[in-house]
Amino acid sequence: MVEALVDGDLLDRGDDGLLRCFWGGGTPEYRAYHDNEWGRPVHDDPRLFEKICLEGFQSGLSWLTILRKRDAFRRAFAGFDPVLVAAFGPADVERLLGDASIVRHRGKIESTINNARRACELIEEEGSLARYVWQFEPPVDARPPVVTHAWLMEQAHTEASRALARDLKRRGWTYVGPTTVYAFMQAMGLVDDHLEGCHARPRVELARRSLGLCPR
Repeated sequence: MVEALVDGDLLDRGDDGLLRCFWGGGTPEYRAYHDNEWGRPVHDDPRLFEKICLEGFQSGLSWLTILRKRDAFRRAFAGFDPVLVAAFGPADVERLLGDASIVRHRGKIESTINNARRACELIEEEGSLARYVWQFEPPVDARPPVVTHAWLMEQAHTEASRALARDLKRRGWTYVGPTTVYAFMQAMGLVDDHLEGCHARPRVELARRSLGLCPR
């Protein structure tokens, strides 16, 4: 595969001398998330459920807000175990609405509980959430000769994210639009969108190859 060139301002060199995707070095939280999590393949159902729920909570907010509240979200939502969250009822909704450590949005809270129930149905049908999600891994997509800001903005959603979003909605999931789903796909490694030259990209690609995933 011919590696794409990257528009110069899309990579940021940190004070540690390492090149990162332009968004990955702004704060310590972003740096740790970019370097150690984003794009790495995930096959654990609670982690997958957490990632898709947090992408839904992020809608209209900055991802930094979610990162800083992530431990609180995990406490509030029983570690994002779909079985446990599926058992939440009206009293839990009120409890969560009173919890200032998370994002107190009734629609997103109720969506998380609904989606936990839908996840349990899906796990019963498919065997695991991971088995279902990884069916939507897209084929290798050739990047353009030069990756630019304009091209990246067009990647807000893709054919694969639209297909996954449609199927989740058909199954009754909410807060799973194609843009949210694409961010989930990036976060859990269904695609690797680390840019060429980013120091994390080789390690992510190695993790993908070790699982037999197609390189991008």
